[in-house]
Amino acid sequence: MIIRMPARLSWKQIFASAHDVFMAAAAMVIALSSRYGFESTFDQNYAWAWVLGFAGIAAIVFRLFGLGRGMWRFASITDLRSIVLASTVTILLFLIVLFLVNRLEGLPRATPLIAWFVMIVLLGAPRLAYRALKDGGLSSVRPRDLHEPGCENIILIGTAAEADLVIRSYGLERSRRYKVHGIVDYTEKKRGRDVRGFPIIGDLSELPSVLERLSRGGVTIDAAIVAPSESKLERGQELAAIAARTGLPLRRVTSKPLTSDEPDLAALTLEDLLGRAPVRLDLDNIRALVEGRVVLVTGAGGSIGSELVRQIARRGPARLILIDASEYALYQIDQTLSREFPALARRALIADVRDGLRVKAIMGEERPAVVFHAAALKHVPLVEHNVREGVLTNIVGTRIMADAAVEAGAEAFVLISTDKAIRPTSVMGATKRAAEAYCQALDVSGVATRLITVRFGNVLGSTGSVVPLFRAQIEAGGPVTVTDPDMRRYFMTIAEATELVLQAAARGIERPDQRGRICVLDMGEPVRIVDLARTMIALAGLRPEIDIPIAFTGLRPGEKLFEELFEEGETTVPSGADGVFVATARLFPLEEVRETFDRLEQAARADEAGEVRALLARITPSIAEPGQEPAAEPSTAQRLAAPVAVTTAVPDAATEAPATATR
Repeated sequence: MIIRMPARLSWKQIFASAHDVFMAAAAMVIALSSRYGFESTFDQNYAWAWVLGFAGIAAIVFRLFGLGRGMWRFASITDLRSIVLASTVTILLFLIVLFLVNRLEGLPRATPLIAWFVMIVLLGAPRLAYRALKDGGLSSVRPRDLHEPGCENIILIGTAAEADLVIRSYGLERSRRYKVHGIVDYTEKKRGRDVRGFPIIGDLSELPSVLERLSRGGVTIDAAIVAPSESKLERGQELAAIAARTGLPLRRVTSKPLTSDEPDLAALTLEDLLGRAPVRLDLDNIRALVEGRVVLVTGAGGSIGSELVRQIARRGPARLILIDASEYALYQIDQTLSREFPALARRALIADVRDGLRVKAIMGEERPAVVFHAAALKHVPLVEHNVREGVLTNIVGTRIMADAAVEAGAEAFVLISTDKAIRPTSVMGATKRAAEAYCQALDVSGVATRLITVRFGNVLGSTGSVVPLFRAQIEAGGPVTVTDPDMRRYFMTIAEATELVLQAAARGIERPDQRGRICVLDMGEPVRIVDLARTMIALAGLRPEIDIPIAFTGLRPGEKLFEELFEEGETTVPSGADGVFVATARLFPLEEVRETFDRLEQAARADEAGEVRALLARITPSIAEPGQEPAAEPSTAQRLAAPVAVTTAVPDAATEAPATATR
């Protein structure tokens, strides 16, 4: 409870205070009349004294509680709570004073309770009536069928509580632009109930039949407003698929513009629909990873690298070193840092991770404590046709960076890997698995530096990914090209992926017992690419396969129908960090990996693609048999439900795989 001290009064406050005191006196009169009858009330001894004394006490209490200061135009539950508390205190003080005067002689015992209830009504009702009048008067309670012509027909999608919040926050009950025809809940438990006069007309699985039923009744739904939710984000993919099939535009409510009382609707984004419940980040550990330290990021101008740079900059590094081979990409991220973090000490260096002398000079001069290696060639078909460049960047470049980090005494070297490294059928995936194998082997070789590999799937909107491609094809009028109807991929947002990379790195440094293992981000369930295409078409306000055709082009060289996060035989153990698992991937002896890498570099520089593929098969046998699809990978939930093998000791570099024991 907040007791407000007196301040200078305006005439409106004086009027409101006088109203409240008058209503308090009236409440006592009504309470006494209910006992004695109105005509005989004031024939009783002390009746006038009771009323006047009660009004005086009320005036003091109401002033302390600030009832007269509240603006009736914005009367709310908070004001009602203040009225109830003030009324209760007034009744109690009145009884205490009267008891001290005459031991409550002559006062009917039911009078205080009746006066308390009546006073709450008399104080609250005028406030609510005034707000209703200001909010539109009778138009706010008019039948919904009397909305003005031309308004948009909408439905709400969300739980009852979420729908109530949207309706209240944006005044949809009295909106002249939008007519709400009902609420679609995520479950069927509340079907048939009402929320602020709007019926719950079905659950999410019934959305197509709900739209059909409304259409038969002559109502065409122009859009569905999706209520903001964290607890139901996992239903986003289901909602997206239904909207894509039915051609229903999905919208979200944005803030009211300053020039209008009406809310605006904005198109939902893929992040809204494909997102998941937020991961609990260990912010203290992440900050401790970079705060006050020299941090170096390769590929700093790329999608993942640039977001990593921004996340690191927010956590106060002593100095941030940006490395990228692309002048333009490096310029862009450096300009971003200059605007958003002008006080941050930083260096932007044009350098190629394949240039050993240049890398060694930079590392020796800067002596970074933590290195994030995000530089890589990642586009599967391009690397398939440019084998030489893929090997030199993804394999030779990683080896150069890792060795330089160890030599410079870095505390941690973090390799950004990909789900395409699992049983790869593409050169790109095989080179990333080879890079993983080198970092694993070096990590368990006795070096002081922790070499941490973080593996995850696709990120929404990254350069060269399917999302910007689909967006461009939709803008061009189609067709949207999908390689196969059954193709599936894991997705997460760039921000979520980079936050989890930082979390995995921070946890990995703390766990020397997990040397040689691979951190795998929890990507949730895979998404069908054709569903993603249909969703993007629907979000553009168009009908999939009617307004925008979808063409299936067949698998490209090196592509798989679906990606995996774990190899067959890999086991997972909890990492101790939310959203991150640890995989016990196969280990190779360091000298064997180095010898293979030497030969790979020679073959790549000689542009001998066949020899490169044969050498990669030593580490990733699946690359020798392109076009074969691996067996279906269990979902994360299925994997976690299965028995888990736990590594009992730090594996030795000379062993083929870590020793395990079944839990």
